[in-house]
Amino acid sequence: MGTEETADEVFQLLSDGIRLDVLRTVAVAQHENSRTGVAELSFSEIYDRVDVDDTSKLSYHLGELTGTFLRKHGDGYAFTHAGEQMVRFVLAENYRQPPAVGPIETEGGCLFCGATSLQAVLEDQYFVMHCTACDQPAYAYRVRPAQVRERSGDDVIEAVLREQVGDLLKARRGVCPDCAGRLDTDVVPADDQPRADEVPASFAAVSECRDCMRVLGLPLPHVAAFHPASVSFHWEHGVDILNTGVWEFNRYLGDGRWDSERVGADEYRVELRHDTATLRLFLGEDAAVTRTERVRRRDEGERRS
Repeated sequence: MGTEETADEVFQLLSDGIRLDVLRTVAVAQHENSRTGVAELSFSEIYDRVDVDDTSKLSYHLGELTGTFLRKHGDGYAFTHAGEQMVRFVLAENYRQPPAVGPIETEGGCLFCGATSLQAVLEDQYFVMHCTACDQPAYAYRVRPAQVRERSGDDVIEAVLREQVGDLLKARRGVCPDCAGRLDTDVVPADDQPRADEVPASFAAVSECRDCMRVLGLPLPHVAAFHPASVSFHWEHGVDILNTGVWEFNRYLGDGRWDSERVGADEYRVELRHDTATLRLFLGEDAAVTRTERVRRRDEGERRS
């Protein structure tokens, strides 16, 4: 096929089981080739490994896959980006419904009532943490079936935390965590968000992918927390930002340790406090940090450091 296939034409290519077996075969070979992580199988190697009646039938199926899911390189066949992404999805069986999860008891913060006791459950393929005091959703994040299939309890929470941190670090750099396309981020007043009158946040950062339309929205201090200056600041005070769930950040908003305000026409200030020390981060309209400063609070005033 050519390079301008429509989406329906692309997915029709996978309607035959032999073609899926070919992709699985290349994935297995790539796994076995641990030295380089790349596999190029010849026609005869694929024929020996795939259950197909004759060489002409295999040749036809390889012709259909080549260009979209496979690339021809010399005498061998290897994955295109689409081929590798698709076969990983199939091997992980992420097309199946995820198993039931929860309730899992954990700690964090509720933006609505300030309670710190949460219960995690799986709802409509989202990992949702409910406040045990007011039963409001304190946090929600997407989950993949493979992510929870062989995990339970704290292991599920750890898996969600790791993916969430990775996603937010990419988003901070303008990279979509789903398709790697370009994310556009805007700072918006928190009162533009649902139920803003119940949430102790002044501003939020909302990121949207130009390509796949993925949207991520968080209070502005939560986004600023992943800046290297914040990671270092909190590490010095015994808090590992990169090993902390976003739902745990909520308590810092609730007790006033984290806040945000607009300080100019296109500038915002986030303050992250710990004991007598404060980290200030100044952000533009796209939520990018432009400068930082540390302040040590004393009875007689403040001292910058």
